[in-house]
Amino acid sequence: MITISAPAKINLTLDVLGKRADGYHEIRTVLQTVSLADTLSFETSDRFEFYSDSTDWAGEKSLVSEAATLIKEKTGTTKGASVFVQKRIPLLSGLGGDSSDAAAALMGLNKLWRLGLTLEALLPLASKLGSDVPFFLYGGTALGSGRGEIITRLSAAVRLWLVLAVPPLTRLPGKTKQLYQSLKPNHYTDGSITQRLVEALESKGDGFDPSLVFNTFENVAFEQYAGLDTVRQHLLKMGAPNVHLAGSGPTLFTMLQDKERANDLFERVRGQRLQTYLAETI
Repeated sequence: MITISAPAKINLTLDVLGKRADGYHEIRTVLQTVSLADTLSFETSDRFEFYSDSTDWAGEKSLVSEAATLIKEKTGTTKGASVFVQKRIPLLSGLGGDSSDAAAALMGLNKLWRLGLTLEALLPLASKLGSDVPFFLYGGTALGSGRGEIITRLSAAVRLWLVLAVPPLTRLPGKTKQLYQSLKPNHYTDGSITQRLVEALESKGDGFDPSLVFNTFENVAFEQYAGLDTVRQHLLKMGAPNVHLAGSGPTLFTMLQDKERANDLFERVRGQRLQTYLAETI
């Protein structure tokens, strides 16, 4: 059996520079994996089988099955696999769970079938699956450019603890596209916000400046998600030093450098019956 961890991510920055001729948006973003993670297990089989401990997860609708199809087409292998997905990352939450699972599927099947594909060979497959998938082949801290698929590894951010809160809002497929479509020209930036964070990380300073965290989707998400701002204000009143949108949401997160303080906030937020997770940067 092969077991691969598939971590969630947050966007420490997300600059949208504008719309491209191909219909995608040009972005610059600093991505960071966190310890909240799914786990994928792979075993040889004479056919493809996908299972999960989550009744909400459907293999045929997941990027995991698409990843399996792509790697089979790439290599011409006739082998099968049984894939079990232990879900811990909430679905459609802005934390990149399906993209991370897809990257784990590429890596896991590559190992299971002993295909010997290099990272360079897996990257084009990951790009076909989605803009976030290439990042998860790397993990850690990285700069994403283009539509997000061009990855440059960065010096790791200082260790941070995160309290992640998933508001009880309707989460629908296509929400990321909807947020992109809601952006106005005045929401576009020149990438300098992300560049400032990149320079701060590369300077290897001892601290982390939370004022450098930025997500342009926050300009429209609090209008798109009814009730999201109420949850944000509630978190701030409970003592969260900062509250940011994770990716396209609706997950909100706050970052702290002190574990004890983060754990205290986590317990209080969880006591409010919000779906809450405590994680750290990895």
